[in-house]
Amino acid sequence: MVKTKPCPHCGGDVPIYKNPVPTVDVIIHDPLRGVVLIERRNPPPGWALPGGFVDYGETVEHAAVREAKEETGLDIVLTGLLGVYSKPCRDARQHTLSITYTALALDVSGMSAGDDAGDVRFFRLDDLPELAFDHSDILRDFLSRLDRLGSLSKISAS
Repeated sequence: MVKTKPCPHCGGDVPIYKNPVPTVDVIIHDPLRGVVLIERRNPPPGWALPGGFVDYGETVEHAAVREAKEETGLDIVLTGLLGVYSKPCRDARQHTLSITYTALALDVSGMSAGDDAGDVRFFRLDDLPELAFDHSDILRDFLSRLDRLGSLSKISAS
């Protein structure tokens, strides 16, 4: 049996689908400092990439920039799409899918924990804390991309 709700315009039945919820995560990377992580104030606890839920009517790019600003105080420029992470178990609260971006901060002097972040810090990529969600997998993919880019730049320089 399909669950429905009334259409706010015509009153007809509109099916309710159980779909994954879209989220964004942002890897704010500085080659000298590492990556920005937030310490979560709300469950699940732990350190995580800045990010959150996409609001209705909002693009995922805008959500990434907004969430980074809300949680870290940083104005960022998105530099690329790392990937989409959608394992049903990536978030114990519900099935989410994350559109994950890479970014640069315009000025790190304004970095401060905000919104649902208890703390915010740079971590070197070779000295990361225990991470929430699947953020270890995401950062592993990011490191792999950095390694490939480093190899390509060595090839192009020769």
